[in-house]
Amino acid sequence: MSADSKVNVLLVDDQPGKLLTYEVMLKPLGENLIKASSAKEALEQLLKTDIAVILVDVCMPELDGFELATMIREHPRFQKTAIIFISAIHISEMDYMKGYSAGAVDYVPVPVVADVLRAKVRVFAELYRKTRELEQLNRQLEQRISERTAALESSTERLLQSERGRSLALAAGNMGSWDYDVAESRWSWDKGHCQIFGLEPDFLETRQGAPDGNLVRSFFSEDDWSALTQGMQNLTLENGTFQREVCIVRADGHLRSGVISAAGSFDADGNLVRVDGVTLDITERKEAANRQSLLAREVDHRARNALAVVQAIVRLGRADNTQDYIAGVEGRIRALAQTHELLSQSRWQGADMLRLVNEEISPYRTRCVTRIAVAGPSVILPPDKAQTMALALHELATNAAKYGALSNAMGEVGIRWELSDGKVILRWTESKGPAVAEPRHRGFGMKIITASIAQQSGGEVRFDWRPEGLDCTISLAYAGEAARAAPHPVPEHLKLVRQAPRGPKVLLAEDEALVGMLIRDMLEETGCLVTGPMTDLESALHAAKDETFDAAVLDINLGGSFAYPLADLLHGKETPFVFLTGYAEETVDELFSDVPILRKPIEREALETALRTVLAGVERDVSLRSRQ
Repeated sequence: MSADSKVNVLLVDDQPGKLLTYEVMLKPLGENLIKASSAKEALEQLLKTDIAVILVDVCMPELDGFELATMIREHPRFQKTAIIFISAIHISEMDYMKGYSAGAVDYVPVPVVADVLRAKVRVFAELYRKTRELEQLNRQLEQRISERTAALESSTERLLQSERGRSLALAAGNMGSWDYDVAESRWSWDKGHCQIFGLEPDFLETRQGAPDGNLVRSFFSEDDWSALTQGMQNLTLENGTFQREVCIVRADGHLRSGVISAAGSFDADGNLVRVDGVTLDITERKEAANRQSLLAREVDHRARNALAVVQAIVRLGRADNTQDYIAGVEGRIRALAQTHELLSQSRWQGADMLRLVNEEISPYRTRCVTRIAVAGPSVILPPDKAQTMALALHELATNAAKYGALSNAMGEVGIRWELSDGKVILRWTESKGPAVAEPRHRGFGMKIITASIAQQSGGEVRFDWRPEGLDCTISLAYAGEAARAAPHPVPEHLKLVRQAPRGPKVLLAEDEALVGMLIRDMLEETGCLVTGPMTDLESALHAAKDETFDAAVLDINLGGSFAYPLADLLHGKETPFVFLTGYAEETVDELFSDVPILRKPIEREALETALRTVLAGVERDVSLRSRQ
């Protein structure tokens, strides 16, 4: 399946008008939309068509959405098919839990926000597409392995008949033939083994093609060598062949993977007189399989992290009215989508700063190009910093359009950046707009900028509310040792001080700023005193060493570093903790197999249950406040 091929999205609703509405909302995705007006019709479509995502209305006659989802999940073929519920009345927390228990991956309330629905469906459609691509690559790999194995077996048979087999094996590539004379205890190689074992091509000329046994043994571990020698000793007329996968230690110390196949030759009395064999280098094949496995994990991780960020945007957003709330959510998700598109084009190597800036200000430049001036050197931001910068630019542009220089006909905006001392420094300057003053309360947009820049990326942000317009300076660590900030004390604004009686004191370590804000809110709602979110391993270690906590919530991957040293420190202080991750649970170090693991995006109920579980295992004079 190619990256641009369509996948099937099944829309299930008993009302034709709603089906048409969902079809219009999802049409820009370019996927193949299939409509079903009943549970029966939906099941018929599933049985005859490969479906990537199912959108189903909860309230339907005969079978409701929950019952339909349960029936779908009971079929082995559809156990991993993404199901998204849409409901106008079943929107309580219990209904959400019932939906997830029935097998849903998401729950969308009515009225449906078009961009939000498209974003959710796009994520699961892309995950389905990537999964099918991996399956296709795996089938191709298995076919190649089968072809190579057949070639190996054919070559081995010819080796037993004549010397011509040696040339054919060598010509096949990454292969070498050998033989062992039992009576004389003598080995012989061809040039293929020189390449596999990392020896010079003229090695055979100096040894007359006969390496000694000690040299042969030096290329294998003790276990592999014992298995090879035992395999040759066990050869009989009835069982005259054997095969084993081995690890080869080359002359330069590098490790290679190989498969050794051998066949014995016997005299008239049935005694083994000669062993002929072929060695096949399978290093590239095994590395390709490992890369495929890694790719599958990364696709899952990125999809879950994207969903967690969207969840945070939806849950944390605030507005005076529904229309403003919808506009705010749509704008932030659009900023994330544009950044993800830029990163996808570079295969997640980074995003160009100029393109990033132009994407975020494009809605405002179309009115009058001369109003916005952009200048700066070529800078490729890594994925995490690109997303951070995109959200900050979006919030600045939105604020300018509502209250600042872009809210009238005369205002101007200057956006300039430079590289200095291992940092990229961007300055957003507004002028000729309406008079501004520092706001008495920080809105959600300003909180996003502060959290994303100052916390997640170890950078700095400064707002100068001049009467003639906002002057904002953003600084981000960029590359090299200069970009590594030394561990710093916990900022005062991250420390919460409450009066007794108190809930548990919890350390929160999460490098995704918006997700960290959401989880902190969830913890505070249960009565926890939260320190964090700490966004890098060094700062989290610093806090854990200096303070005593009742529990901790840790993202396994903190800014590219595993949180295991922090987990070890907490374990030594007998502080219970819970893991967060976007990766599959089996990727967690087995040393922490008894630690509760929550996969992103998470529900508050699951977080509260996990904390109760770990706190119940130790003696703590603390308790969680139950939700009213």
